[in-house]
Amino acid sequence: MRTLLDQSLVEAGRLVRRWPREQEVLTSTLILPVLLLLMYQLVLDKVLTVSSGTEAVYGFVPMIAVTGAMYGAMGTGLSLHAERESGLLRRFWVLPIHRSAGLIGRLLAECARTLAATLIVVALGVALGLRFQQGWAAALAFVLVPVILIPGFATMVITVGVSKAGDKVVQLFAAVTLLGMFFNSGFVPVENYPGWLQPIVRGQPMSCAIEAMRNLTLGGPVATPLLQTTAWSVGLALVFGALAVRGYRAAAQS
Repeated sequence: MRTLLDQSLVEAGRLVRRWPREQEVLTSTLILPVLLLLMYQLVLDKVLTVSSGTEAVYGFVPMIAVTGAMYGAMGTGLSLHAERESGLLRRFWVLPIHRSAGLIGRLLAECARTLAATLIVVALGVALGLRFQQGWAAALAFVLVPVILIPGFATMVITVGVSKAGDKVVQLFAAVTLLGMFFNSGFVPVENYPGWLQPIVRGQPMSCAIEAMRNLTLGGPVATPLLQTTAWSVGLALVFGALAVRGYRAAAQS
């Protein structure tokens, strides 16, 4: 067990050190979220603050942090597909290391990437007026919410990233993720959407995480949205976990 953990950490460290040199990962994880947050704040802040009755930055920052975490996984999905095509996964497969270390290490690296990106978005949010009114414990929980969500989502991305058409499917997922930015509770209150759409917007994973994060700053019920976020992550991991393992093995042996 200790060997598996050590090897997983080595793999996670390899990915974390390499990703800053990969344009698609850097763009999707850092540059795009920062630009989106600045654009939303400068263009839509006054309009959405008036319509919701709450400063829009308290919705923008969670929304961009969650979207950045999910969209950043697309960049790493493309990176994984490139490793498959180059034969790097196959070379790792024949090394004397635990077969699960590659997947576990990649999920650990995803959590580290998400945490770093969330901290940057939060720092920018504080500069734009975000304040943690519930104390430091709530602030710590705030930055960890995207980290809770990302393992399940990353498992799904890994599943498609190791397939032969992984690059095309990952790009499709990226488009869907960006579309989700306009259908969540961080953009406008759920009540502003058409009645038939409200249950979908309220129940989608981005909204669950956003509500947990917003309530950690402004105050409000945290347990329910946090449990919903955790349930989404665990559910996605369970559904796609076996598929990710099977696809990773097939890609490494091809």
